[in-house]
Amino acid sequence: MGMTLAEKILSEHADKEVRAGDIVVVKVDLVYTQDGTGPLAVRKIGEMGFEEVCHPKKTIFFLDHAAPSPRFELSNDHILLRDFAEKTGSQVSDVGFGISHQVVAEREVKPGDVVIGADSHTCTGGALGAFATGVGSTDAAVAMALGKIWLRVPETIRVVVEGTLPIGVYGKDIILHLIGKIGAAGATYKALEFTGDTIQNLEMAGRLTIANMAVEAGAKVGLFPSDGVTQDWLNRMRRPKDFKKLGPDSDATYETTLKINAKELKPTIACPHQVDNIKTIDEIGDVKVDQVYLGTSCNGRVEDFQIAAMILKGKKIHPKTRMIVTPGSQQVYLEALKDGTMETLIEFGALAMPPGCGACVGLHEGVLGDGEVCLATQPRNFKGRMGSPKSFIYLGSPAVSAATAIEGKIADPRKYL
Repeated sequence: MGMTLAEKILSEHADKEVRAGDIVVVKVDLVYTQDGTGPLAVRKIGEMGFEEVCHPKKTIFFLDHAAPSPRFELSNDHILLRDFAEKTGSQVSDVGFGISHQVVAEREVKPGDVVIGADSHTCTGGALGAFATGVGSTDAAVAMALGKIWLRVPETIRVVVEGTLPIGVYGKDIILHLIGKIGAAGATYKALEFTGDTIQNLEMAGRLTIANMAVEAGAKVGLFPSDGVTQDWLNRMRRPKDFKKLGPDSDATYETTLKINAKELKPTIACPHQVDNIKTIDEIGDVKVDQVYLGTSCNGRVEDFQIAAMILKGKKIHPKTRMIVTPGSQQVYLEALKDGTMETLIEFGALAMPPGCGACVGLHEGVLGDGEVCLATQPRNFKGRMGSPKSFIYLGSPAVSAATAIEGKIADPRKYL
């Protein structure tokens, strides 16, 4: 009997054949935390009596949520992580290098890897064909100390997306549509495995966006086969030797199969205060917006900024709306500077922030006040996430964010494309 992608990867790392429902201990290829979860993981390592980490070169502490730090308490956490990394030989991705999920996709994650991160959006790595999943700080501490972790092998939901995407529709719209279809708990502790000709033709930026938001449907992991698109990405990142072709068996057993007709999709919006509270752009009505937020680990790649810049070039921001742009990594920032994309965004009226999480988690660089409305490309719109619990977050694609910044209300990007 054939295997799903999740079963294949976990079998290789458990050194035995495993199936959905099995409880297994697997070797870990990469483990990372961020500055919100890392301090607790470091303290747990000490409490467990460990003085070293198993694989220092594959243990990374990211300073990305409070980057640069807005409060001395958070600065002290940064000091703790830097000191621990120096003591153990672990790696630090310091302030300004970018968001963990984007940086590891650029530099570390390989097809077939098991990646453990103390952050729920670690599942972003599934776009590269890795079993990448978020865990709590204590489990991350064990993975760091021992180089392995226990997991339940998830059942897999096969998501087949077929057809040509209409103009103005992107990977963000695919995943928002899927979450609206199955609900925020519709894939709890399942693997979402994406396939179909739409997926085969989807660039890595779109795959990373979809994988990033798999957890918003409750999924343990969002997995894509490793194919020519994966190979092109790794070549672009100057990592050609990290590529290997990886896909599910043709006779793999799935819990269920969901089908999406890409031709029928429209620009899609998640309305407050749940990601599965979905409306198409035709249904959204007149929603005035105070702030547009483009970037984050979900849509902070240069391709996302290029989509927005294509719409915004030669135009000016709405006088009652501000636009904040946050690259996912230093590499993205440099790419957007070199090709003129960032210049276009700034000339339009956007504010460019350093690579990091910033406003996405309500820490700094764009926190919302009472009653304010934000259209964001981030993965989550929970009440109070970006600041005031009396604010409202809508989620959409980079194209929707650009059209919204022009009109000062949630707007249809198709008229600009």
